Amino acid sequence: MNILIHPTYFPTIAHFVAIVNAENVIFEMDDNFQKQTYRNRTYIYGANGKLLLNIPVVHTQKTRQKYRDVQVYNEEKWQIQHWKSLESAYRTSPFFEFYEDEFEPLFQEEVTNLLDFNLKCFHTVCDCLQLDLHISETDVYHKDVADMTDFRYLVNAKKETPPIFENYTQVFDDKHGFINNLNILDLLFNEGPNAVNYLESQSFPW
Repeated sequence: MNILIHPTYFPTIAHFVAIVNAENVIFEMDDNFQKQTYRNRTYIYGANGKLLLNIPVVHTQKTRQKYRDVQVYNEEKWQIQHWKSLESAYRTSPFFEFYEDEFEPLFQEEVTNLLDFNLKCFHTVCDCLQLDLHISETDVYHKDVADMTDFRYLVNAKKETPPIFENYTQVFDDKHGFINNLNILDLLFNEGPNAVNYLESQSFPW
């Protein structure tokens, strides 16, 4: 199966379930940027429950802006905040220390372009999961596509109801229960090398 999908900020479990079941992954690279999507936001499991991490972006006067052209707004020092949030959420998880040296540099090197950063985060995750994927990129936007399954709707953080996945152990699940479809780091830090087995075992397609 060939899938068309958006590069996002540390993709959700749903994204990665689709990815591990695909023969070829095609990244949508020519769409317009939209607010309140996983393009610049992601959710982790914090001490108080579901926690949003949002990358601030530079807004232009244009009514439409290409995703590939979106610049990151660094005055808010968001990288420091995000890394502190990840440490606070996952320091006591079984595999955080095993992977932290792979991810910490992402929050130390200044980011300028959102799409480039998301791709860098994605490839870092794939290295940790030891996934060998066949990846290509679009160069023209098509509303409707043929010869591939369109999973671009998974980028919508607000509009779509995600599939329900099997429970795995989460750091604060004794306080708030299992939280479904968080970002891939939640699974990686809690399940480590078993993360790929978990992804492959989920019911698919939905």
